[in-house]
Amino acid sequence: MASHPRHEKFHGRIDDSERMCDHPECADLGEFRAPKTGHRRGGFDGPGDYHWLCLEHVREFNAHYDFFAGMDEEEIYSQQRPWSGWDRETRSFASNGASPTPRWADFTDPLDAIGARFRTGVRTPREDGKPLSDRDRENLQILGLNANADRKTLRRRYAALVRKYHPDKNGGDRSHEKMLQRVIDAYTHLKDTPAFS
Repeated sequence: MASHPRHEKFHGRIDDSERMCDHPECADLGEFRAPKTGHRRGGFDGPGDYHWLCLEHVREFNAHYDFFAGMDEEEIYSQQRPWSGWDRETRSFASNGASPTPRWADFTDPLDAIGARFRTGVRTPREDGKPLSDRDRENLQILGLNANADRKTLRRRYAALVRKYHPDKNGGDRSHEKMLQRVIDAYTHLKDTPAFS
């Protein structure tokens, strides 16, 4: 059989196939898979059994292919059911799957309360009841302070970190300038918040 010019783009083509077409009179490459009638179909067990065909013969195969060939009426019905493939039992959803709704009283910003539901847990408020936003907490973390730190502790910690990272205190070493800037920004933000005023 004469070879046909190769078209570059066809859905389903296996480009690196070196198999010959399974059609007995064809010398072209078998670049397309076609299921063997009556053999195992592909699924969870792995790929099924296939013919390897050239473009011309896979088109011929597809024109005459009948998925239901060899099935009786009951088997055809079972394949056409809307729930076909859902025969095995599925696990039920946990009744306590959703996280509990946070208490609005624990937050000053409604967006923090909404976002808290999707975090692993609601952050505990300060012992003195003063509010802390997410940004406040991030800045406290930069300074290495806990949520209950007071203004005096904040100032002391800031002074200690400036001494630690400032180039003048480190023999001119400028490798910690980025961290120094983060410490300054964190302190500048926190000193004006309600929790430290």
